Amino acid sequence: MTAPVKGPAGYFPSIEKKYGRPIAEWKDLIRASPLSKHMELVNWLKTEHGLGHGHANALVAHTLAEQSNT
Repeated sequence: MTAPVKGPAGYFPSIEKKYGRPIAEWKDLIRASPLSKHMELVNWLKTEHGLGHGHANALVAHTLAEQSNT
């Protein structure tokens, strides 16, 4: 039995189901955005793409964390 996914990635299955795009596509959009601050990106996903706050926050947090580890 596998442990449940914790943190921002725990939202990924519901994000894909609700918005119909794979997580990789959302991350590509975030990386391609001229915005760089966390809340700017969250608000952009909410206003331009219709994501809820929790989903947008999870995507941005996970994507920015990946970028800071490279």
